[in-house]
Formats: sequence, C-alpha cells, structure tokens
Amino acid sequence: MKKTSLLQEEKHSTVLFLWLFYVVFFVYEILYNNLFPAFPWSDANAKSTVWYDFMFVKYGVIIALIPLSIYLIKKEKTESVKYILFFGYFLTNVISDILYYKDSTLTYTSGNMVELVVVLFAPIFVNKKFTYFITVGLLLKYILVGIFIQDPLILFPISILLVLSFISFVLLHRFLNYIKALKYSYDEQLEGIVKGVIAILELKDPYTRGHSERVAAYAMNMAEATGKFKPSELNYFYYACLLHDIGKVNIPDSILTKSGRLTDEEFDIIKTHPVVGAEAIRDVDGIADNIEVIYHHHERWDGKGYPDRLAGEDIPFLARITAVADAFDAMTSSRSYRPALQFEEAYKRILDGQGSQFDPQLIELFKQIYPQWMQISKTYRKGMYMRGGEKRENSQT
Repeated sequence: MKKTSLLQEEKHSTVLFLWLFYVVFFVYEILYNNLFPAFPWSDANAKSTVWYDFMFVKYGVIIALIPLSIYLIKKEKTESVKYILFFGYFLTNVISDILYYKDSTLTYTSGNMVELVVVLFAPIFVNKKFTYFITVGLLLKYILVGIFIQDPLILFPISILLVLSFISFVLLHRFLNYIKALKYSYDEQLEGIVKGVIAILELKDPYTRGHSERVAAYAMNMAEATGKFKPSELNYFYYACLLHDIGKVNIPDSILTKSGRLTDEEFDIIKTHPVVGAEAIRDVDGIADNIEVIYHHHERWDGKGYPDRLAGEDIPFLARITAVADAFDAMTSSRSYRPALQFEEAYKRILDGQGSQFDPQLIELFKQIYPQWMQISKTYRKGMYMRGGEKRENSQT
C-alpha cells in the first residue's frame, strides 16, 4: 500500500515534469531560432551545415524519448524516466553548442529556458540523487562547451546555474526536513496506537503482559545482527512484531486463559490468530508492508507449522526471526497453563529446535546474541523497554 502510493506520487511528478520540459523546451527553441535571429548577438552565417543537420537529430532524439517515457511509466519504471530525459538533453545540447560555436566569432549566448525549469523543479521529486545529477550534469555541459569554444563568457551561465542550484538544494532540504517531521509525528502516533491495541490484548490475557514488546525487542536485535537491514528498513517491522499476536483478540477468553490442555478444536481456534491478525492490519499504511511477520510467525522450518505449513526458505525471512523471538519469550514467560522456564532451559530448547522448528542459520546467530537477549529481558524487568539496542521508558509497567 505504501509502495503503491509512493509510486503514484512519482508518476504524477514525472508526468508533470515531462509536460513542463517539452512545452518549455520547444516553445523556447521556436522563439530562439525564429525570433532571436533578429537580435544582434545572432549570426546566421555562423550556423554550419553540420550544425543545421544535427538539429534534426537533436529534435528527433528529444521527441523519441516521449514514447520511451510512456513505455517506462507503464512498466512501473518511472524512476528512470527523468534521468534518461535529462541525459538525452545533455548529450544533444553539448554537441549542438560545440558545433555552433567552435568556428564562430560570436560570444556564447546559447542555452534553453528548460534548464531553469529542470533545476528549480528537481526538488519536487524529493530525491537528492536526482538533484545532484541535474546540477552536476548542467555544470559539466557548460564546462565541456567552454573547453571547446574557449569563451570566458561561459562563466556567466555557470554562475547563474550555481545560484539556482543553491536555491534548489535549499528547497530540497526544506522538503526533506518537513517530510522527516511528518514521518516522525506519524510514527509517534502510530506507536501510541499500537501500544493501546496491545494493552487491550493484555486485558484479555494478563499472562502475556509485556510479551509483545519483548518479542519486538528480541526480533529487532536479531534482525539488526544479521547485517542485512538498515535501521530505517526495520521501522515498520518493529510495529508488526508488536502486533504479531493481535489476532488473539478474536479468540474467546475461555480458550485464551484456559489452565488445562487445549482440545484439538480449541487449538484449531488458536491457530486462526495469525490470519485474523494479518487481516486486521492489511490496510494499515507501513505495517501492511510487513504483514508476513504477523501471518507467518508460527510457521516451522520443517513445514509443520501454521497457517500455511510453509517450510524452509519459503517462510519470509523476518517471519523466521519473529518465530525465534516469540518462542523464546513464550518459554520464559509465565502462562495460565505453566510457569516460566529458566533462561538456560529455554536456551537449550531453542537450540534443540535448530533445523526442525527454526531456521538453522538464525539459531547460530541466536547463540552469538543470546547475552544481549538476557540484557533485554533484564532491562524490561527494570521498567524499561528496548527497541533494538535503544532503551526507552516503558509505559506498560
């Protein structure tokens, strides 16, 4: 859902960029080649045959990029459109300017108003990479032309470009800071809502008090230890871990808090909670990107888990991590049907599940980070909770 909305925004920005680029480019070219020749800085004699012929190539390339851009947008490759379009403009204009001025006595007066549009419009993509690409590309264009035509006047458009680029970067950083502030505010609100939902679940089953937060902390610690993820990539994984058992709100209290052994029918009801939980967060922006964590955290490496009996690497990687964290905390927590196990016993049982219940590679990693999990557990008992390695005040204790 999140990725889809971002893709739509990228499409809208790219389409607007294309319209502005082509309208400004061709309007300016028509004015420059038809109206501007009446001005004294133009010299019809300076226009070589080669330059004149190349203009057809230049316009042909720019026009040919229209169907290519449409094709890429339809193929969900929108990100590359603006780069290809600008590179086509850069290449053809460098060659055109060199052909026009290399044997001319005129001072440099070329360029296209579209460059102003490109530089000032770049921040709307909220993409540092593209803004740098535009700025460096245009600077390189004028430097290359300046080297060939040896005209010091080339420093004038370069100075204008630097000023406009500075404005562009100021706008970009304001956009980025504003988005960062909005994201932080959204995350704070989302975390508060998630904690509220967890509190409701814990009212139904007091024995699970703190379970969700500890599982999230263990899982975050293991995910970070794999070295496969940046902290920012695990943001919504953390929330999904907090909500991994949210489907239990749909299970009758008589089953959830039963002190004796569950019947087969009751256990079948218990096994519905991953499906119910996944459905509950399906439309929650961000968390829905990690829906497999909720849906598959009870799958087993040997394929004997639920709800889909997935096996091995068919189980989503983050769900495999959550499975280890969930099992470890369940063993070391008191439940209505049994007291908590000692940590040493839980550690041994996790190792016994290597290759059967759990991903064997993750269990090797578990052996290395087990002391950190012990510290996480102690931290919770002191009235704090941890998100990865970061300590925070625990409002739940």
